[in-house]
Amino acid sequence: MSEILSVLSHNLWLFILISFMFASVIGSFVNVVIHRLPVMMKRQWQQECNQYLAEYHPEQLQQLGAEKLNEAIDPYPAKYNLIFPSSTCPKCHNPIKPWHNLPIIGWLMLQGKCASCQSPISPRYPLVELIAGLLISVLAWHFGPSGQFLFASLLTFALIALTGIDLDEMLLPDQITLPLLWLGLMLNLQGQFATATDALIGAAAGYLSLWSVFWLFKLLTGKEGMGYGDFKLLAVFGAWLGWQMLPLVILLSSLVGALVGISLIVTKRLDQSNPIPFGPYIAAAGWIALVWGQDIVDWYLATL
Repeated sequence: MSEILSVLSHNLWLFILISFMFASVIGSFVNVVIHRLPVMMKRQWQQECNQYLAEYHPEQLQQLGAEKLNEAIDPYPAKYNLIFPSSTCPKCHNPIKPWHNLPIIGWLMLQGKCASCQSPISPRYPLVELIAGLLISVLAWHFGPSGQFLFASLLTFALIALTGIDLDEMLLPDQITLPLLWLGLMLNLQGQFATATDALIGAAAGYLSLWSVFWLFKLLTGKEGMGYGDFKLLAVFGAWLGWQMLPLVILLSSLVGALVGISLIVTKRLDQSNPIPFGPYIAAAGWIALVWGQDIVDWYLATL
């Protein structure tokens, strides 16, 4: 293992190439998480609601019909998770051949269409794979073959999944954010990205800062300006990077979010009353802080 790390350390471009190829494969699985995890969560919520009605309001359950409530809320098979069933075309339900599942290349080979029914395949699938490959390549260049690279890559894959789910569902699942939060705190016990004290303060400050903004906005307007998942995601970056990076993450995410929101309203692609997910902007800002945060802070302080 040490010999392999030595070779990769002296051949950075080889390491970057291998990282891109590996990341694009993982990006294919990230697509699965983006699509399937919300379905799994909705099924779990339905089951919990049914159990609550059966225990506390059996008369309502009888009126509504137990069989109807137990029906799946989606067209997918009864056994449905991140592994099963294998990938199929959403239109004709024919299995996708393994070579058509090759990251990026498979979509290009099919020219963006199902091999069986010729239905269009969303370009988002190869785009997620490409983004994963590019982001991990940047991490490979920045961190080199190291433990920091491995952990930063894991965080990056999770952020891509969170971004896709939030764009689709306006939801940042606890199944991803909470493990990331605890992992960041555990890693920084050994000072991987920040000191343990800075990480602990960062996790608390990240959560409480947006939590405070949420309640202030709600008291002033009577409306909810953001979701609890946003608090947890900012807490994740506090736990991973320390409290010192939180102002940069908040500033960058707010700036980009405002610019995108205004541009969508000006181009009439978004009504002012429609909400937009804030999670993708926090994720992007946090990733930038992960790679270039200290450089940005040092540059800013030098200009004062």
